[in-house]
Amino acid sequence: MNIAIFTNNYLPNPYGVPGSIESFRKEFEKLGHTVYVFAPAWKGYQDENPNVFRYPAVNIGYRIKFPLAIPYSRKVSRVLDKLDINIVHAQHPNLLGMAALRWANKKNVPLIFTWHTLYDKYTNFVPLLPQKLSANWIIKKAVKFANKAYLVVVPTGSIVDIVKDWGVKNKIVSIPTGVEEDVFQNYDRQSIRGKFGLREDEILLLLVSRITEEKNIEFIFGLLPDLLSRNGLLKVMVVGEGYLVPKLKKFSEEKGIASRVIFSGRAGKDDLKNYYAAGDIFIHASKSETQGMILSEAMYMGLPVVAVEATGAKDLVVNRQSGFLVREDNQEFCEAVEKLAQDRELRKKMGEEAKRIAREKYTSGVCARRMLEVYEEALKSKFRNPNAK
Repeated sequence: MNIAIFTNNYLPNPYGVPGSIESFRKEFEKLGHTVYVFAPAWKGYQDENPNVFRYPAVNIGYRIKFPLAIPYSRKVSRVLDKLDINIVHAQHPNLLGMAALRWANKKNVPLIFTWHTLYDKYTNFVPLLPQKLSANWIIKKAVKFANKAYLVVVPTGSIVDIVKDWGVKNKIVSIPTGVEEDVFQNYDRQSIRGKFGLREDEILLLLVSRITEEKNIEFIFGLLPDLLSRNGLLKVMVVGEGYLVPKLKKFSEEKGIASRVIFSGRAGKDDLKNYYAAGDIFIHASKSETQGMILSEAMYMGLPVVAVEATGAKDLVVNRQSGFLVREDNQEFCEAVEKLAQDRELRKKMGEEAKRIAREKYTSGVCARRMLEVYEEALKSKFRNPNAK
């Protein structure tokens, strides 16, 4: 089949949505399907994939680099007019989401919508407007869009009841983004540990994230002085970029833990496997996740997880089997980490279970086949868009 994906967030951005799109795209193409991606222009970036088409965009730099698409383009429209499309898959309810809706109507094909984001957790990226007002506005808009789609996909099951409570009436299915297995082969644990001078007996707590408010990283830093004082072998590595980095570095200096906290910056895709391999325990406190991609990657690489029990984490981590799910409580989080830090056999056992679960349920091939079943269901339903032109 021919699949058109419309997204406001795409390469070269390293975040969850581009990663999800690429994971599915590659697997769809391996299975013989054709995928066209419609995304905002990114100044200075050249696509290698000839099936990526860019809408004009306004470049903004508020907290993160994120081009805002202008959802009208004669050039792109001429391309779309000529394409034989079977499925339109929108990744967002606004901007290019509206373009996706228009083209699904025009082509008289099913519109699938993936609800990627808990919008009430991301109001820190909306300048000037009060957080509650901006959250209510985007949620209302997203619900209206979702109810125009044939079907809504959510990345993890714990999101289903949330979006239903917000007002989504359409059928909702849960399909996670899978780990791209070929990316995580032939890893080298020592390449990262050697680079940052980590001894073999030191236990590395790994945090991979965008370093921004909604990821709840300040909670983890708040407990680090106590946690690191309990065990002299513990070190922490923060992999990622974001506007909170200067604040967290200053905090580390003030609390006297800077020598035990490593800010490695953003890891390239080819090198990320080596960062996971270098770690011993994966720590995660975000309460805004729908995808949980970094968790499934960490699990795939055999890391036991300590995470705040929240959306995303509670769908992926099996408490006391592949890691620990804890309350957002300093003492409880520290005790879970310390339990793993003190018991090498427990780390190994939980890491092996994490690996088994990820490789059985959360690979890109497994997840892509589930998504294709959704597409096929839509096509077999004798779908006709009531708004089709």
